Amino acid sequence: MTALTASSERLRLALPPGLSRHAGLLAVLLIVGAFTALRSDAFLTGPNLLNVSQQIAVVAVLAAGLTLLMTAGGIDFSLGAIAAVTHGVTAQLIVAGLNEWTAAALALALGAAIGLVNGIVVTYLRVTPFVATLATSTVLGGAALLIIDGKSVSIGEALVPLGFGEMFGVIPALVVVAVAVCAAAGLILRWTAFGRNAFAIGGNEQAARLAGIPVARTKLLLYTVGGLLAGLGGVMLVARLGAASPGTGGLHLELTVVAAVVIGGTALHGGSGTLVGTVLGVLLLGVVTNSINLLQIDSHYQDVALGAVLLVAAITNHLRGRPH
Repeated sequence: MTALTASSERLRLALPPGLSRHAGLLAVLLIVGAFTALRSDAFLTGPNLLNVSQQIAVVAVLAAGLTLLMTAGGIDFSLGAIAAVTHGVTAQLIVAGLNEWTAAALALALGAAIGLVNGIVVTYLRVTPFVATLATSTVLGGAALLIIDGKSVSIGEALVPLGFGEMFGVIPALVVVAVAVCAAAGLILRWTAFGRNAFAIGGNEQAARLAGIPVARTKLLLYTVGGLLAGLGGVMLVARLGAASPGTGGLHLELTVVAAVVIGGTALHGGSGTLVGTVLGVLLLGVVTNSINLLQIDSHYQDVALGAVLLVAAITNHLRGRPH
């Protein structure tokens, strides 16, 4: 038994049931954090931890929606592109003189509408989710750049309460939003009939249909919710940065989101998953990225690390889902 396995087993015994199944992932997170803390005095400082929490807030929101969808056996590779489009639309509407919160609401509606279109294509036109959402991502990626004309669009003091506000003078508003979204998604998945339907569909879609579960309607709603949360992520991005720009709009964010969900233990084939695992996956990727920056490691290693972690998680995911 390796040291990591032994430590994860001890950790499992000490954790509440909701976390015990993710003891291995939590152990890796703690080890990476401890290693970075020993190498950099800046890691455990308040400003750095707040910065990390704000950086991963958008990823957490998108990952919450994807967890719900993947539990039902779906996938959406357009979430990052939806965030990019809605972040540009929000900025342009504000610049055009529309009320900031009305602009944000319209961006959320746009995200939900795009998700609905994805759901229709996948559910009713029977296009493979990978192909359908990848095509959507490509279209939206170009549209996102066209919306802002490839330039930075400043929103001035708009959306300051969301981007820079704090609860109790300490917790960033973006983090509060992310926590609320993840908590709501977790409750839906764990305690509602809708969540149970998602698990059933992911476990065996044909059996779920024969059992009277509205498979098509459930999937359609899941894609719509995923798009809505991606739209929220886009609004959060423009609020945090105070502008919409080509390099910060969320394009290619989907790889990080998928990695976080898979690392968190949600099955690629559907039928299992937890928001607790997803949040831990988001935290691990955030800490790894922050560690690379603090330790002044070449930024190209960030992609290497992300790919390696995703590969290991995918292999583990596959082995876990194989019949014994």
